[in-house]
Amino acid sequence: MPDNLTASGGVEGGASAHNVPALVLGVLLIVVIICGNLLVCLSVYTEKALKTTTNYFIVSLAVADLMLAVLVLPLFVYSEFQGGVWTLNMTVCDGLMTMDVMLCTASIFNLCAISIDRFIAVLIPLNYNRKHVDQRQVVLLSATWVLALAVASPVMFGINDVPGRDPGECKLENGDYVLYSSVCSFFIPCPIMLLLYCGMFRGLRRWEENRKAKLKNSIQACRKLQEAAAALPPLASLPPPLPPIIEQELTDNAEEEEPPRPFTPPQFKRGPVAAVAYAEIKFTSDPHKKKRAKINSRERKAMRVLPVVVGAFLFCWTPFFVVHTLRARCQSCHVPPSLMSVVTWLGYVNSALNPVIYTVFNTEFRKFFKKFLPSCC
Repeated sequence: MPDNLTASGGVEGGASAHNVPALVLGVLLIVVIICGNLLVCLSVYTEKALKTTTNYFIVSLAVADLMLAVLVLPLFVYSEFQGGVWTLNMTVCDGLMTMDVMLCTASIFNLCAISIDRFIAVLIPLNYNRKHVDQRQVVLLSATWVLALAVASPVMFGINDVPGRDPGECKLENGDYVLYSSVCSFFIPCPIMLLLYCGMFRGLRRWEENRKAKLKNSIQACRKLQEAAAALPPLASLPPPLPPIIEQELTDNAEEEEPPRPFTPPQFKRGPVAAVAYAEIKFTSDPHKKKRAKINSRERKAMRVLPVVVGAFLFCWTPFFVVHTLRARCQSCHVPPSLMSVVTWLGYVNSALNPVIYTVFNTEFRKFFKKFLPSCC
């Protein structure tokens, strides 16, 4: 995100000191992010069970993390290794800031798009296509990246090129733009995302209560049917079947008098049994209701991982956006460079956490990882 490459680890007075721990940690973080998110993309591409619309959004999130590890983190780690001093030209810095803002914005917009998609899947399941990406989901995925680019575009158009700019620092120079990007990238999408998840889980709770109520009614109807069946006379008390000769004779006479009628067993003509069997149970053959319950149950299982992903994202990025905005808007506030460095590293660590979360909480991802890693290593 913005303002990552400030002199967070530098030595006062402009002296540069090599930060070897930052280099080691940065290289390790880049490798973990690339490997983990590549596995996520590969698993969805190769495994049929993972080709769902939810996982297509997760792939979009993984692509944003991959691009962050390839385009942003190497230069950030290089700057940290140089003691927080920027030694490259300002054009590279502006390109770096653009990609940083865009990719971090794309990450949270992807999470927001996932919450919208899940909200629709729970509340309007009959209009939701789980196996194939439809027009609505294509629009969501496209809007995620277009809006992220729109938020970052002012940096490309020179908003960062201000008079008296320090060439030894790579950061966002315009305080108004820092506020704008933080609000668009974090402070607006996060409440929307949390509200959608609250509404979604309320819908799941109502669905669960209705399912239990229907199950209870079915059990009660079955018990009444069993009680009514127990009250019927035993089969031994029914009249014995007619001998074959008499039965054939009656059949011949019946053919002469009137057309044959379909045979109806005596017990279905009894009033009490028919009333219990049809009036109490109230079986329904409405295919839409069955489809609704089936989709909701499946989607509920698929959503277990998503609140954890959102929670991890908020935990990692909230400190950065709060400190970042505070430093840009409060000129009299002193924010230690070490604090800015810590919250920036914490935000980047989130890109490595998502594949771990999928592996722990999603059975299908876990199966693929267990199958792929031994064969690969």
